Amino acid sequence: MTDSQETTTKTEAVPVKPNAMAIFIEEVRQNSLTVTILAIVTGLLLGGIVAVLTTESVYAAFGTSFGTGFREVFRIFGLTYSALFTGAFGQPDKIQAAIASGDWQQINIAFSPFFESLVQSTPYILAGLAVALGFRVGLFNIGAEGQIFVGALAAVWAGTHITGLPAWIHAPLALLIGGLGGALWGFIPGLLKAKTGANEVINTIMMNYIAFRLSEYLLTGFLKDPTKSHPISATVEKAAWLPRLFPSPNRFHVGFFIALAMAVLVYILLFKTTWGFQLRTVGLNPNAARYSGMSIVKSTVIAMSLSGALAGLAGAVEVLGVNRNLGVAFSSGYGFDSIALALLGNSHPVGVVLASLLFGFLRNGALRMQLAAGIPIDIISIMQAAILAFIAAPGIIRTIYRLKEPKEEIGSPILTASRKEKPL
Repeated sequence: MTDSQETTTKTEAVPVKPNAMAIFIEEVRQNSLTVTILAIVTGLLLGGIVAVLTTESVYAAFGTSFGTGFREVFRIFGLTYSALFTGAFGQPDKIQAAIASGDWQQINIAFSPFFESLVQSTPYILAGLAVALGFRVGLFNIGAEGQIFVGALAAVWAGTHITGLPAWIHAPLALLIGGLGGALWGFIPGLLKAKTGANEVINTIMMNYIAFRLSEYLLTGFLKDPTKSHPISATVEKAAWLPRLFPSPNRFHVGFFIALAMAVLVYILLFKTTWGFQLRTVGLNPNAARYSGMSIVKSTVIAMSLSGALAGLAGAVEVLGVNRNLGVAFSSGYGFDSIALALLGNSHPVGVVLASLLFGFLRNGALRMQLAAGIPIDIISIMQAAILAFIAAPGIIRTIYRLKEPKEEIGSPILTASRKEKPL
């Protein structure tokens, strides 16, 4: 072999390491990107159909004539989706007028719906990462909702009972304590799973109820604002507030970037460290991991604790960045929605972020859809449920749109237990 041939051979043998986005795109492609997109579109259309079927004016129009009825159907469709879009992104005419005026306050108001959607997405990202991390290790963390509550309680305690600290110490400390509270709530079922084999699904569900009742108890006693008659905490110290980046009414805060940073850290942990490799190996094949000398007990406890910490951080960010106090039932189902986000995002940090943005924009757009168009906000829940159902059962989408079956189906580690891990 000549020197030039040897050099060429060595050059061709050098592997190229894909980045986070490349890995995610490859996973989505193999899981059928077309199916994913069609599942989202079909779920959105199904919500519009339900909105039409539950609107009385449609039936009244059909009572007049078929032509009038169909015109009313298209009007409701247009009203529903236009209100959803403008509620999530803002009204294009107002945005254009605000930019043309050069008035920063008008620009701030015009873009407020878009940034509010990012605010709604922030706890979704953190909670979705929490569940996705558990899925990667083969664990069903159904307790994200309770972990969010405990994280919020811990953050409120740190924000109201720790005083005299500068903002650059107090806010990070409150976030840290909130994350530790969630980690504790994940550690308990993780330890029970690892040591006794107790089912983590049942344990995390029960821990949810303990967290709910604990929050009610504390908000009527130890953490209650004495100046209020209803169960709500005092406002946290200003030093513990997460800074907002724009003036009122814009609530966009640095918590969004904290959530993105956590997504990057979770990706690095799972795909760029030996520790993460061990966690994923335990999730994919516990027997092989045990045979190779990996500690199943240690991996299970660590994974559940980290998952709980991310969920607890979601509660802390919501309290310190948005509400700045804690009331009963403040979470609005973020923890339960996070299960759907982890599945929709294929248990990958990039996918979870994208799925969270979708749900956040839908959630924020639903408010205007209800106020401006009179369409019930529950329609968004139907859309989200339909999207999840179609993602979980891709055969339905392939049947509807006559798509070919893929050669190899690669999905969530939970939905596809026999998945083979690709080398990075």
